[in-house]
Amino acid sequence: MTPRHSAKQFFSLFIAAALGQFAFSAALAQEPFPSRPITMVVPFPPGGVADTVGRPMAEAMGRILKQSVVVENRAGAGGGIGFAHVAKAKPDGYTILMALSSVSVIPEADRILGKAPSYELNQLKPIARITADPTVLVVRAETPWKTYKDFVADMRKNPAKFNYGSSGNYGTMHVPMEQLKAAEKFSITHIPYTGAGPAVIGLLGGQVDALATGPASIVSHIKSGKVRALAHWGEGRLAALPDVPSFKELGIAAEFAQWSGIFVPANTPDDVVTRLREAARQAANDEKVRQIISNSGSPIQFLDAPDFGRYVDTDAKKLAEVVKRIGKVQ
Repeated sequence: MTPRHSAKQFFSLFIAAALGQFAFSAALAQEPFPSRPITMVVPFPPGGVADTVGRPMAEAMGRILKQSVVVENRAGAGGGIGFAHVAKAKPDGYTILMALSSVSVIPEADRILGKAPSYELNQLKPIARITADPTVLVVRAETPWKTYKDFVADMRKNPAKFNYGSSGNYGTMHVPMEQLKAAEKFSITHIPYTGAGPAVIGLLGGQVDALATGPASIVSHIKSGKVRALAHWGEGRLAALPDVPSFKELGIAAEFAQWSGIFVPANTPDDVVTRLREAARQAANDEKVRQIISNSGSPIQFLDAPDFGRYVDTDAKKLAEVVKRIGKVQ
């Protein structure tokens, strides 16, 4: 075979291979979503709000999408490890995030600490808000604090003698307590845990004296009589805790909502986003899901992607100001 013929043969083989690869890529591109299991990352340990909301949503979304949605707890850094993992994941819809409002706080906190943020909020695309509840101030039932007035009087009388637990620095259990401390001018020591679940265990076990946490992670302990709720960071009374006043009712300028919502990596294709939005909407309207989440103390307050995106933007700006007031913590 002459060199000329060899070159022609090589070129023909190259074209055939290229066309074959193109056909293979096109077939992949046309593969319907989802065609394999989806991972829902919950960036906290089991037992917290994100986990309590995420598991029934994952089960329902799996039924709707006809593929398993598997919950994976990736705890650490106040949620930052899980948030960053999803922000940098392949944007194909197979890795989704059940986030709390701290997702917008962590990058700002990193900058305050002089660190390069592990992710930015714009690396994530909102799918749907599921719940939005004010945090609740709770103490163990055996403490002498029957009311918030009793609690704050003791904090002022004994500065830094008592402590409170949280899901981590700058998280959704840290920010509202620091906000309250600034408004009420008292001192209490912060003890960060890896998530709400471990912080609740710390409270029940006597390692910490108080918590500011979402209703979903604490209502069962309030109803069992192990824990007492003193006040909450919302506006009116909560359906799950009708006898507990808000700080607004008490004349105290402290408001904070701990929301939960689903996100995907920012460059996820529009058709995949649409499919996930519809699955989230159907799951949030599923009677079984609504009952499970409502029983935990956090009734569903669904927002679809466009409204949720605007809500996140507004909330992020507000929380950034609170974080700046807290300043650098270690």
